[in-house]
Amino acid sequence: MAFALTLPRDPRRVIAIIVLGLVGAVLAALGGKALVAQIAGDRGIAAVAASGDIQVGGIEVDVTAKSALEAREEGWREAMKLGWKKIGGPAIPDGQLYSLVSSVVVEREQLGANRYIARLGVVFDRARAGGLLGRGGEVAHSAPLLLVPVTFSGGAQTVYETRNPWQRAWAEYQPGASAIDYVRPSGAGSDSLLLTSGQLTRRSRTWWRNVLDQFGASDVLMAIADLKHQYPGGPVQGRFTARYGPDNTFLGGFTLTASSQDALPAMLDSAVVRLNAIYERGLADGKLKPDPTLNLGAPQIDPAIQRLIELGRAADAQDRAAAAAAAAARAAPTDGATPEPVAGAEPAIVSSYTVQFATPNAGAFDAVLGAVRGTPGVRGAAATSTAIGGTSVMTVSFGGGGAELAAALRARGFTVRQSGNAISISR
Repeated sequence: MAFALTLPRDPRRVIAIIVLGLVGAVLAALGGKALVAQIAGDRGIAAVAASGDIQVGGIEVDVTAKSALEAREEGWREAMKLGWKKIGGPAIPDGQLYSLVSSVVVEREQLGANRYIARLGVVFDRARAGGLLGRGGEVAHSAPLLLVPVTFSGGAQTVYETRNPWQRAWAEYQPGASAIDYVRPSGAGSDSLLLTSGQLTRRSRTWWRNVLDQFGASDVLMAIADLKHQYPGGPVQGRFTARYGPDNTFLGGFTLTASSQDALPAMLDSAVVRLNAIYERGLADGKLKPDPTLNLGAPQIDPAIQRLIELGRAADAQDRAAAAAAAAARAAPTDGATPEPVAGAEPAIVSSYTVQFATPNAGAFDAVLGAVRGTPGVRGAAATSTAIGGTSVMTVSFGGGGAELAAALRARGFTVRQSGNAISISR
């Protein structure tokens, strides 16, 4: 079968159609490149692996010897002694001290013919040094907390849009000895779209729950660095602020100054250590407890309010039972025969349950929601949080207990995991 393409007879209309088609194709191509450009490029800085060892940084050494190699070895040994003294270690023989060191980190070094100038870091093995320092016990840690490092500089607000010194300082920080369980995204891929400076002003718990679920975190920490450059290559003044939670609550802040652009990394490393101390104080003061409004499980209700709800439900059940008994008495036979009890005369109490379900795509979302609504005993089901490609949440009204709802969902072919009124299902 042949098809003929009919064009308008007016040549001007033909030209207009062709031009509009070309413009549409160009815009589509440019739009696709723009979307790719938002997540392409070298954006991410992978965080160092956290260990429980004791790390001391910023140790300055300046030693001379017969050769460059001997000067370097002497400089490292000097850094070990200074680092041990810096963390309050007791007096021990040099041989024992050297055996406690697991590694030496070179932050900056200069080698001469017989001179060694460097800034070093020393990592002491906690298993061997902890007993001497009184730090051998277990350290209480926080829940996993998502870290968002925000930089204000030159009128721009950045997180992971471009690689920046503040992001690098947090990526290279060793939090093994910290009481804070940091979740540090690399900033690559879609991280630059999910975590932006505008995210700090959002208060929606639903949005924050979706973001935190992507990184396996319970709450969020904001580490803000406001950098003011006096002139190119000159001093840099930094105002650092620690905030936490979806309400962007203030924890503390301080100001540091770098003498030049070359001294900026050292200032940022020092700021990271001080911000970690602020977060640890907040944890000790009970301020960094997980926000119950971000809990993906059952909603937290005040015990007094929960008791009132239970009393109201009991009173409602009694009223319904009395009404049913009165109706049964009016319908009872008058010939003296004893009527058989009516099964189900007292209606079941309808309760609300939170159900989480995986939604890899829109089709799976609709299929699960429809299957739950069709489950016997379910009076209604409504989605409260939609995360295509993640985990969505629905509220289900069911005439019965949680165990009965779980059994009904299993009969529908779901794999069910239950914790109180919170239920998780999957195929």
